[in-house]
Amino acid sequence: MSDCAFCRSSPPDNDADALPMVQARVAKKDPEAINYLGEQYFHGVLGLQKDMQKAVDLYTEAAELGSIQALFNLGFAYERGNGVKQDMAKAAEFYGRAAMQGHVGCRHNLGVIEFKKGNCDRAARHFLISAKMGYKESVDNIKLAFSAGLATKEQYTQALRECQDAVEEMKSHDRDEAAKRLGGPERGDEQRY
Repeated sequence: MSDCAFCRSSPPDNDADALPMVQARVAKKDPEAINYLGEQYFHGVLGLQKDMQKAVDLYTEAAELGSIQALFNLGFAYERGNGVKQDMAKAAEFYGRAAMQGHVGCRHNLGVIEFKKGNCDRAARHFLISAKMGYKESVDNIKLAFSAGLATKEQYTQALRECQDAVEEMKSHDRDEAAKRLGGPERGDEQRY
């Protein structure tokens, strides 16, 4: 189960063996491999020197090829000013494109951006959507907004209920077994994002 989905070889034991495998997928224009290579440059791992500009270039290429995660990474880069000039409008644009394709973290981040702009109603709508997808952090943000008088009790109740429903719906014996093998949270453990 841990073999490469493309070449069926075992996972590499070290960075020197991993990088050529990634580069082979990049050469074939695999958007997820291109995004992954960008992440390696972003963090300076796999024996690569940290290069934020190279990471952004790779994220851009991957996003153009259809990687939703690359859109998230571009949004994050523009939000934080990593490898590019900080630009919240561009961050929101990339987050919005990914959110429309179902990226729950991007939907949540749009809520944060709207909240910082003072658009509490729009922020709550984004948080409600991501909470409905099981994103606990969005429930926490609506709870904080409710405590500050910026969201209604109904919104908080709805977010809590829909998040719990989504988490419950995603539970399965196979997921629990995989989490045990990988050392992740087991059923009943709090989700971490």
